[in-house]
Amino acid sequence: MSRLIGHMKKELSALAPSEILKFNQEIANIPDIVKLTLGEPDFNTPEHVKQAAIRSIENNESHYTNSRGIIGLRKAAANFLKQKYELDYNPETQMLVTTGATEAIYSALTAILNPGDTVIIPTPIFPLYIPVAMLNGAKVVFVDTSADGFVLSPEKLQAAIEANKETVKAVVLNFPSNPTGVTYKHDDLQKIADVISQYDIFCLSDEIYSELTYEGTHASMGTMLPEQTLVLNGVSKSHAMTGWRIGLLCGPADVIMEIGKVHQFAITSATTNAQVAAQEAFENGMDDGVKMRAVYQERRDLLLAGLAKAGFECASPNGAFYLFAKIPETLNQDSWTFCYDLAKQAKVAVIPGASFGPGGEGYVRISYAASTEDLTKAIERIQAYVVKQVLPTAGR
Repeated sequence: MSRLIGHMKKELSALAPSEILKFNQEIANIPDIVKLTLGEPDFNTPEHVKQAAIRSIENNESHYTNSRGIIGLRKAAANFLKQKYELDYNPETQMLVTTGATEAIYSALTAILNPGDTVIIPTPIFPLYIPVAMLNGAKVVFVDTSADGFVLSPEKLQAAIEANKETVKAVVLNFPSNPTGVTYKHDDLQKIADVISQYDIFCLSDEIYSELTYEGTHASMGTMLPEQTLVLNGVSKSHAMTGWRIGLLCGPADVIMEIGKVHQFAITSATTNAQVAAQEAFENGMDDGVKMRAVYQERRDLLLAGLAKAGFECASPNGAFYLFAKIPETLNQDSWTFCYDLAKQAKVAVIPGASFGPGGEGYVRISYAASTEDLTKAIERIQAYVVKQVLPTAGR
């Protein structure tokens, strides 16, 4: 053991590396495995976006930009958010271009949290918010939504806030949801906003999957509670640009200014040609995500039907590209054991539901950001696996 390991940040010792990435690596070498694990579009970045980046490189746009991001990108993003979701942000003062939504999460929570603060997180949820909050010395309070259709109820939110009234600093929302695919209807979101508005707390609203809303129109918390909401978005999911690492953080001007300090200290500015590509995506690819969404919806319906035949029940997935499927009662309910066995026996990789916090045990997350061919193969293998597991029991 290194001589100085005991002198590092104490909060780190309480954290483990990403369970999702660890699992993905462990099953990666299984021959012929179908991986439905990571949340990454299988589409390529649109050609017009790639060409914009190439031109940027050829024009020697290789220098630092404004730390907040190039103004052309911020203006294009502001117009995109206005046209799509009726959000009204001043690109000069209320927007920050980040290195993916991940950095937006880190910079925002680091800027608003003090040691001893409380962050309320409804689960199951994308787990990144949890270690970032803990690294900043905050306490995390989970609200299990599994009994409420995986939607945070205003009553449970109010109870959680009141129980931590002296220390609560922020509430995290993620919708459409990773891992459940569930999203909020406008009226339900307004009820959440009405609760939060009673307190001097932040709402960190991660809406990175907003363009992948299948029925109705995505409603943003930023339209309902603009003075308390930090809206996260970006081009990763909407334009299949995960590796370009361009995210957006929007909110009140004075709050964005303070968060911008953390952002500046951490990365200075996002990559220049990636910002140019993102500007092109927002300006001339307004509906690039719509085309992808239609394909995702077909895949979702294919997977829903196939899983139903195998005895899996799913949360109502109206967004993102995930199904959160309940493991049939006839099978092992420990999601880690189930997923390892499924990978080894059926050669299908999905993520254990327990990775996503309270309420996730007994479920698996299945990503349908994969080809129809792979999804069809996975369905056939899962169905065969279930039959193989159930038949010996039935014959006893």
